Formats: sequence, C-alpha cells, structure tokens
Amino acid sequence: MKLEGVYLPVTTPFDASRGELDLDGFARNLDAWGRYPVAGYVIAGSTGEAPLLTEAEIVALTARARDEVGESAAVLTGTGLESTRATIRLGREAAAAGARALLVRPPSYYRGRMTPEALRVHFLEVADASPVPILLYHVPKFVPVGLEPDLVAELAGHDNIIGIKDSSGDIHGLGALCTACADRATVLVGAGTHLYSGLEIGAAGGIVAVGLLAPEATTGLYQAWRDGRGSEAGRIQERIGPPHKRVVGTAGVPGIKHALDLLGRVGGRPRSPLISPSEAVRAEVAEALVAAGLIERDMATGG
Repeated sequence: MKLEGVYLPVTTPFDASRGELDLDGFARNLDAWGRYPVAGYVIAGSTGEAPLLTEAEIVALTARARDEVGESAAVLTGTGLESTRATIRLGREAAAAGARALLVRPPSYYRGRMTPEALRVHFLEVADASPVPILLYHVPKFVPVGLEPDLVAELAGHDNIIGIKDSSGDIHGLGALCTACADRATVLVGAGTHLYSGLEIGAAGGIVAVGLLAPEATTGLYQAWRDGRGSEAGRIQERIGPPHKRVVGTAGVPGIKHALDLLGRVGGRPRSPLISPSEAVRAEVAEALVAAGLIERDMATGG
C-alpha cells in the first residue's frame, strides 16, 4: 500500500442529547469532504478524540466510513492502545470492518519503561499480527514517548510497517525521519503548517486537520506541488498556515468542531472531559475562518 496525498483526520460527531455516536452526521461530513481529491480518512486519530472512544465505537466508525467512501479513498484507523495484546485485537477488528491500514501510537502509561527495545518489540509484534499495514504515529504533544529516527529506520525494514505520521511540528525532526525512512517507508506530515515544506524535504503527503476546514486549498497545495508548481503551493501554504495555528493548534478539538459548525458541517460538542469552547475561543475561531476566506463575516456568529 502506497500512501501519498492529503488524508483527513476526521472528527467524531456525537448525538447532542445522549452523547452517543452520530453516525449519520459522520457520514454527511464524509460526503462533503469527498467532493475534493482526498486520498483517505483517518478514523480515531487525535482529532477524532480517540482516547475518549470505546473499541466498539472505533470499529463502528471504521465500518461506516468504509460503507460511505467505498473504493474512492482509503480508510485508516487509529488502533494504538496501552497493551500490545489490546492493540492487536483492535487492529484485527478494525481491519475486518474495512480499515486498509492502522495508525498506531506508542504506549505511554509506563513512559519510563518505553525504551527503544520495548517499543521495537511492541511494534514488531503488532506488525506481525496485523492483517493490514501499520503506520507509526509520532505525536509527542499527546503521547510523550518519542519515536527516534534510528528506531523508525529499523522498524521500516518490516514488510508490514509502511511509514510514519509525524505530528511533532519539528521540521528538522521531520527531515531526519525522511532520511531514516528513505525508500523503505513513507513519511506523512502531521502539522498543517509544514505541509509544503514537508513535501519539499521528502514527505509523500500529509494527515492534516486543517484539511477538514479547507479541503480544497489543502488538496490543491498537494496537487500544485506534485505538478511542479512550487510557487503556487507556497502561496496556498501561506493561506492554510494561519487557520492551522489559530484553530487546530490553539483551540484544539473543541475549536475544530465549532469551525465545522460554522462551515455547515457536523461539528457539535466534544466528549467529556473535553468541554465546548468559550465565547472568546468561538470568536477567535470564527475570525480565523473569516481571515482565511473560508466563511463570510456575516456567517461568523452562526454555529
């Protein structure tokens, strides 16, 4: 499986009255994003509130996504849990539900014991047992266990480990991962501020939450870069950088969901213990969308 292009780490809508999965709203969002040349969707990533979902919910979201997108795009599912055994079990269930690849973060509860050797054994056991390919997930903002380039290079030698998503936001670290993976595995950018620069230094695409808000611009950036129109890709990066910083980076999942409401998508409330954004944050999110040309000013009070 070759990963390239723009993948969207989708949010998880919940029913307003009961807080259960809103699978119909989820499907409507997929239909709207599917109007653009999106390479695939990541279910149960950080933006999808993965730690707040049950395993059954992750499988249900995967199945619904597979039903909605068919063969038009790839479905990747986040299956990283704290134990190797549970990660393998959830991965098999997600694959059976239609996931074409699995996004697996490092275990972190026993952080001090997560040595390179422990992580190597964990990921190799998961890869050996998985019926579909594995994409490593480096997200130190949320999971304080690093995946160092030397370890990634070793893991990339496994036939069932196809790459890594780097959400560190560190362009130098991203470059080191691109060098470590070389021709053996794919590197995907996880920070919307570095999509263009990441492509320039060797990444094959990105899994970027700003693409949920600006799918036309984000996929357009990738296509411009692929076609050799670097100046155009750079200009698009300048447009999507600010909403990434102001909404994704600062307001987080609650802010992204509010932005989706303003854009006419299904956002809604996050799941507890996350709380809905304050009025000040809502105003900042709205202003970020207006400044980026994603909504008109008279729409900024909606949602």
